[in-house]
Amino acid sequence: MSEASATLLTWIEHQGYWAPLLFIVIHLLRPFLFLPVILLCITGGILFGPIAGTAYSVIGTVLSSILFYRMTHMLPSGFKKLQILYKKWMKKKSRLTVKQVAILRLIPFIHFHFLSYCLIQITADFKDYMKSSVVTNFPLAFIYTSMGQWITLLSLPVMILSSCLLLVLCFFIRKKSEVFLWNDFFQPAR
Repeated sequence: MSEASATLLTWIEHQGYWAPLLFIVIHLLRPFLFLPVILLCITGGILFGPIAGTAYSVIGTVLSSILFYRMTHMLPSGFKKLQILYKKWMKKKSRLTVKQVAILRLIPFIHFHFLSYCLIQITADFKDYMKSSVVTNFPLAFIYTSMGQWITLLSLPVMILSSCLLLVLCFFIRKKSEVFLWNDFFQPAR
C-alpha cells in the first residue's frame, strides 16, 4: 500500500496546474485510500511548499470534514459505532471545546473523523461546524506541513511524550464550569 501511495503522490507532483486540485481530491478520498491525514499534510509541504501546502491541506481537510458532516446526516445509522465510542470516551456531562479538538487533532493516534464527530456534537448547526472545522484543521495543516520534515525525524518515545504533553495541555484548557440540572442536584420528594 505504501508503494501505491508513493506512486500516486509522485504522479500528482508531475501534473502541473492540476496538482493542487488532485491533491485536494486525494484529501477527500483519503479515508478510502487508508492514508493518514498527517502523511498528506507532510506531502503537501514537500510538493507545494509550506504556504501553498498549508492552504491546500486546510481546503482538503475542511472539505473532508464537510463530506463527513453530510454523510452523518444522510446515513445516521452508519455512525452508531462513533456514537458508542463517543459515549464511552466522554463522561456523562463533559464536553470538549473547539480548542481541545484543535489540540487533539495534532496527536497522530486519534482518528480524524472521530474528532469531526466530536465537533458535530459540540456545534449548534452547519455554519458553526464549518467555522469550528476551519479553526481545528488549520493548526493540523500548518504544523505538519511546515514542520513535517522535522517531525518525521522524531523517535517514537519523543512522539509519545509530545502526545502526552498535548493531552495535558488539553486538560488544562478544558471548560472549567459544570452545569447541574435541578433534578440532579435535588432529588424529587417521593
